[in-house]
Amino acid sequence: MDDVALIERLAPTREALLASIGKVVVGQREVVDRMITALFADGHCLFVGVPGLAKTLLVNTLAEAVGVDFGRIQFTPDLMPSDITGTDVLEEDRSTGRREMRFVQGPVFTNLLLADEINRTPPKTQAALLQAMQERAVTASGRTWRLQAPFLVFATQNPIEQEGTYPLPEAQQDRFMFSVPVGYPSVPEEEEIVRRTTVGELGRAEQVLSVEELVAFQAVLRRLPANPDVVRYCVRLATATRPGSGLDATRWVRWGAGPRASQYLAIGARTWAALRGHDVPSPDDVRAVAGAVLRHRVLLNFEAEAAGVTVDRVVQQILEEVG
Repeated sequence: MDDVALIERLAPTREALLASIGKVVVGQREVVDRMITALFADGHCLFVGVPGLAKTLLVNTLAEAVGVDFGRIQFTPDLMPSDITGTDVLEEDRSTGRREMRFVQGPVFTNLLLADEINRTPPKTQAALLQAMQERAVTASGRTWRLQAPFLVFATQNPIEQEGTYPLPEAQQDRFMFSVPVGYPSVPEEEEIVRRTTVGELGRAEQVLSVEELVAFQAVLRRLPANPDVVRYCVRLATATRPGSGLDATRWVRWGAGPRASQYLAIGARTWAALRGHDVPSPDDVRAVAGAVLRHRVLLNFEAEAAGVTVDRVVQQILEEVG
């Protein structure tokens, strides 16, 4: 299938995914939309919210709708790095009596990895995902093992104020394309959740595309030409978050977003636009993904924390000041 045909299929595929996921997950439309955008943009995604808001169900349902290999790791304080990447085991050949070490792959060897409650394990174990997320590879036993495409980490995180949580290192947060807050459902949505989950059988998502189709969509989105005006706007936004940019909002900022934010703003806006049938992204498409790209890359200073200023407020002010 040529690139034009693939691009024309993106918007209908998004609608089919929304409908399929909607059979299982009630509400959370904005969260689902950003999750689908990260999927097609080939970017990792972090979902932040209190327990019980269907974050795990969201990712599991998406895996069913796409038909990818799915792996899940429940992060706990006693989880070890080898529990993620894999470990060596000693095996004996019964015919010869010889013993040799064999590497047994861990759950990271999959297409879509759900890192559940990623901040409930110490930083040493969190860091075991860094190479996999950045290089799509794992180094173990002196060898480097390539991960099969597509490889995406969709992680859930509990609010850092909760007991038993560890802050994610900034370097690891920067590997996530999006950080998406998951809020409480509305009253009608919660009533529908209760009806669905307490009576009869739960719905199941229908598979609407294959792994091969997903890889083709991801590739064609990377091949689309970059709009110079949109690229300049993405860079302006990212640099505007940094201290010394001259914006009033940065008085609350200890440090801002790096170049990876500019890259994710550009590919995120391109994907957001294409999934809605638009040939060329606009600044509006950049603004649509800006919060998800920037909120975990902007670190506030003590003055902001003392004044009760949130990072979302700062990002919104930056968007308004940049225009």
